[in-house]
Formats: sequence, structure tokens, C-alpha cells
Amino acid sequence: MSDNKSHYNNQFLGEPVKLPQQPQAVPAPKAKASTTLILVAVLGPLLGVFVGASAIGGGLPLLSGSQQVVVNNPGSVNWVTGAAAKALPSVVTLSVSGKSSAGTGSGVVLSEDGYILTNAHVVTLDGSTSDVVIEVKTSSDRIYKAKVIGTDPTNDLAVIKASGTGFSPIEFADSSKINVGDFAVAIGAPLGYDATVTSGVVSAMHRTIQVASAAVPKDGGSSLQLWNDGTDAPPVNLDVIQTDAAINPGNSGGALINDKGQLIGINVAIATATSTSSQAGSIGVGFAIPSNVGKRVADQIIKNGRVSHGLLGAFVSDATNSDAVASFSVGALVEKLTPNGPADKAGIKVGDVITECDGESIDSASKLTAAIRSKSANSKVTLKLTRAGKEITLEATLGDADANN
Repeated sequence: MSDNKSHYNNQFLGEPVKLPQQPQAVPAPKAKASTTLILVAVLGPLLGVFVGASAIGGGLPLLSGSQQVVVNNPGSVNWVTGAAAKALPSVVTLSVSGKSSAGTGSGVVLSEDGYILTNAHVVTLDGSTSDVVIEVKTSSDRIYKAKVIGTDPTNDLAVIKASGTGFSPIEFADSSKINVGDFAVAIGAPLGYDATVTSGVVSAMHRTIQVASAAVPKDGGSSLQLWNDGTDAPPVNLDVIQTDAAINPGNSGGALINDKGQLIGINVAIATATSTSSQAGSIGVGFAIPSNVGKRVADQIIKNGRVSHGLLGAFVSDATNSDAVASFSVGALVEKLTPNGPADKAGIKVGDVITECDGESIDSASKLTAAIRSKSANSKVTLKLTRAGKEITLEATLGDADANN
């Protein structure tokens, strides 16, 4: 049981609840082969003038060109050039093909023997299939076949293994130490233009977005992680870094790096201002999964073939200070507890409003869910909450959200 079913299909309470209007990323479009640059189709509800789009390019041509950072004037080299030159050999372009669809994405090299981190929606083609053929192209124009090692639709991450050696692993930064305003560079294959570099800054930390799940339905014959009742998986909430570095379809799974060329995030989604067109492009609002989450997920997939996710055992909804329809959410209101679950054992009570998790501000149910799901089972978390006007701090040991799957 998840922790904010009130945002999707409240199986615990037995009633469906309308989805909140949040940015929604549409993973891996199903596209036909084409020589035209096609942007990913936009689906899902609107948030003001914004809708979400994934950063994978469906049916995009792989446009070859120089794969190295070009320096024509060494006297004017800047930090972007240096950071990109260091990280570019560790970013690869992915060509993913299914029986009836195909897409282009990016990936980040984890090891010399070919383990690569990317998005789950890239390797499942929008959660449509697990039967895919993957090719990996490096910055030195080497091409390898690859296979899926494991996926984590909850965090929209996956690990694949290329059939080669001599890869250049990325250097990880500690994403918990990122500041808003830090320089950021995105590297990937937007619109099929591989080895593309764009720069900007970190615009926000701990942004919560809602994305379409990359879990493959059971009727798709998947051997990957599936939605447990065979139905379409509900959207998932991601705790992400926001950046204004240009991210476009094809950047999915690629690197967001700092000014030292170290990985701070895995590019996953963009927001677009279009509300009537099925086309999407960057307007300076892009999102990346923090590197610390990426490293944890990758390590677990490589070691265990699966990923554990934290469970609080509290069913929550958005807490507000008024009954107005447009009122701002100020926390996660506890509506019901799993008897003897982690929240119950920690002393959380129905009616409490959770406002902080491990130092991260919690202003909605979806933000709490994203924060909890990004942690491993059995992790300890410190929660701040308000009860009858008083602030209380509690420590909880999370359960395993996948224990019954």
C-alpha cells in the first residue's frame, strides 16, 4: 500500500480520488521511424499553462556530427567547456526499438564494463513493452548492443548493460549539497542531436512533479517490475532538481552536471507552455532526478536486481489553511494509519499535519510520498508535524513498500 492513495485510487478507503493538477511527464512516446524532428506528444492534465513532457525523443533521427567538445580558441575556454569535456565521454546515446515503436534517449556510464544508468521510461518505451532492442553509442562513435538489467518505475530509473568494456564512468557529486543558483550543464541527445551541451543554473531543489508510470502492464508480457494488479500503473511522484538548462526530447536519462563535470542529476522531464499542440519543447523548466537517488537505485539494481522503497504507512491528503478551492497546500494531513505500521509505531496520529521530512519542507501529500519513496526500506527518517497547534518531532523507521508485491 502506498502512502498517498488519496491522490490516485484510494484502495485503502475504497474510493477513487481525482488526480491533482501537477506537471506530468509522458515517458517514451510510441513513434514511427521518421527523418523529421518530432517532439514528444503531450498527455495529461494542465497546470496553469504548463503541461509535462518527457525528455525522450520518439522516432527521432540520430544526427551524427562531432562527438567531442570542440575548442577553436583555447584562450576563451570557460567553465562550461571544461565541465562538458570531462563528462561527455561518460554520456551515451540510446536507440531503443520495440515491435511497433522506437525512441532515442540518453544514458550515464556507471562502470568501465558497461553498466549504464538511464530512465525507466526510455527502456520500456513509455511503459509499453519490455521486449526491446537497445543500442548504445558512445561519444567516440562506438556502438554496442545492450540489455536491461533492471528497472525502477517508482523513481523512473533503469540500469542497462552494454556488451563491451573500456567505458568512462561518470563522477558522482553529492546532490544533498547542491545550492539553488549553482551552475548546471545538461548533456544528452535532444531531438536526436547527440553529444549536445546546454548550460544554466539549478532553479529549485526538492521540486515535486507527477509523471506517468513506466511500469509495463502484465498483459505486455513483461519480466520487469509490474503494477501489482495488472492494471495501468497510477502516476508516480518524483522529488527532483529543477533547472533552466535547456532539456528537450532525447535528453531523458542523460546527465545534469555541475561546474566540475560531476553528476548531480539524471534528466527526466520538461514542462512546456503549449496547451493545444501535441508538440513539446523546452521553456527553461526542466527536471532531473538527484544523483544520490540515482546512485542508490543503480547500486541496488546491480546488486539485487530490484529496488526497495520506503513505506510510512500513513494515508495522507493535502492540508490547507482554508476551505477555498484555490487554497495553498501547507502539509500532508494524516487521514488514516496502517495499524502497527511505521507511522503508527512512531507515534503519528490521525489529524497530524506532516510539514518536514529529514529537513525537507513538506507542503503536500505528493511531496511526502516522493520523499518517502526516494528512500530505501528500513531507512530512518525524522519528521516534523503539527498537532493541535503544537510542533512535534518524531523519528520513524520506514517499512518496505514492495513487501507484498
